[in-house]
Amino acid sequence: MIRMLHFADFHLGMENYGRAHAESGLNSRIHDFLQRLDEVFAYGRQHDVDLVVFAGDAFKNRTPNPTLQREFARRIRQMSDHCPIVLLLGNHDLAASVSRASSLEIYQTLAVPSVIVGDSYALHDVTTKRGRAYVATVPYPVKARLLTEPDDHTLSAQAQDERFQRTISQTLTELADQARQMPDPSPRVLVGHFTVGGAKTGSEREVMLGSDVTVSLGDLNDTAWDYVALGHIHKHQCLTNGSYPPVVYSGSLERIDFGEEGETKGFCWVELERGRTRWRFQPVNSRPFVTLRADLRGSANPLGEALDMVRRADVQGAIVRVYLQVAAADEARIEVRRLYAALYERGASAVATVKVEVEQKDRARLGDLAESLTPAQLLERYFKARGFDQAYTERLLERAKAIFDAVDRDRA
Repeated sequence: MIRMLHFADFHLGMENYGRAHAESGLNSRIHDFLQRLDEVFAYGRQHDVDLVVFAGDAFKNRTPNPTLQREFARRIRQMSDHCPIVLLLGNHDLAASVSRASSLEIYQTLAVPSVIVGDSYALHDVTTKRGRAYVATVPYPVKARLLTEPDDHTLSAQAQDERFQRTISQTLTELADQARQMPDPSPRVLVGHFTVGGAKTGSEREVMLGSDVTVSLGDLNDTAWDYVALGHIHKHQCLTNGSYPPVVYSGSLERIDFGEEGETKGFCWVELERGRTRWRFQPVNSRPFVTLRADLRGSANPLGEALDMVRRADVQGAIVRVYLQVAAADEARIEVRRLYAALYERGASAVATVKVEVEQKDRARLGDLAESLTPAQLLERYFKARGFDQAYTERLLERAKAIFDAVDRDRA
């Protein structure tokens, strides 16, 4: 039995909702992501892992800066001292053109011991301390890398797509045949980065590079494999519902936005054995995302109720957004700055937004009125709606008046 760790979609470099870290100067979200990777590798060392499989998308984009590359490489190098690591190329890892290097190719160029870069459709014979494992790598399918026939460029777009899908299916079939032909009873693993038909997708669509590719589950649900380790979709899920082999998306390690607010993040711990593989999902301590909502229309004290909601909420260490519904007459009573302060007092890591929503019919009346207001009057209404005190509002309006006067002089 070989102990394997499967994770994917690291996306180091995502900085939304972060702040400058006091000690390193890096965005705080960079530290969040690195801490998750440290957590995964610590678990692997603690449980004496034999093989680590990363199913693609190491960085946010194809050209990560040197600092991000250094931090990722340091952890990969340390983990490779413990066991072999397979690094698969996802769509965020592939270069924009075939001739350019990928963000993970450096490990191959430097021949880093115990690191296998999955940049081709191949079956690898991997030796671990508890025995051999056959690992097939299926990097993110790209037409330029798969459609190599002389007449491919002459085909219509539809014909190209059809040939592309056939080529992917054929490639997966050939890899399964190779795995079946291995003479010994060592376990077989397929590692892929793509969308499988029927999988539940989510926020990964917001950060996806390039057009997507869909692979049929039937091309993966093959007993040639003992485990199919997938990346690309951020939501953890098993697509085979108890049948063999398990076809599993580990999901991402960190939430990238509020679309993943309710998702548990983590990795998969796999006990590989030919015909008898077992696995489980292991959650990590990813940064919580919390949405607070309140309908304060008709409230006698809308700001007080909003502050009470914040004080009752569990936002410790969370990235928070707040949505408040208020009557138009109460909009100016909502002091947004006090809500921000209350959230940080409660231990929020960051406040994404505090949005005050006014009833639509009241907004429509304001829209009609706005046509008769001067820019300065509109600006004053905006400052009051944001909860600025009178003295601060007057100072801002003085600065704004100087800008408006300068614009008028330029026009004259």
